[in-house]
Amino acid sequence: MERVAHPIPPLYNADSKVLVLGSFPSVKSREAQFFYHHPQNRFWRVVSAVCEEQLPVTLEEKRELLLHNKIAVWDVIQSCEIIGSSDSSIKNVIANDLTEILNTARINRIISNGSTSHQLYMRYIFPNTGVEALKLPSTSPANASCSLNQLILEWSVLRTFT
Repeated sequence: MERVAHPIPPLYNADSKVLVLGSFPSVKSREAQFFYHHPQNRFWRVVSAVCEEQLPVTLEEKRELLLHNKIAVWDVIQSCEIIGSSDSSIKNVIANDLTEILNTARINRIISNGSTSHQLYMRYIFPNTGVEALKLPSTSPANASCSLNQLILEWSVLRTFT
């Protein structure tokens, strides 16, 4: 198994109020150098519905949707050993340092996109930040038991933090 480094910088600005953390980018996201790029991932459908905005298509529209709605995005893992995009194969984690984001932006809530990111956050990052993360259901296609409508309902909590 090969060690893979996270190739995407965090997306945030000084006005960001919510930080959404995934675990580690999928192969598709790593190739595109942008978050949630796999077409089956429901992140963009969920966030655009919750923010009552049009579904973004281009990377620039996706950046604008997040920044306009004060949402920052990054991942828990800086590098790891992983097979493809499988969270269950993740080993030998080195976590990202959230200090710059937390010191620059006005983050009042950290949200974990799914159980894996939440478990990894609590294990590797929470001891340093002391900031609890709210676990929301994963937007990944691997979370097939959760419908798009269920995701939108659960993720609607985003509005209370932005």
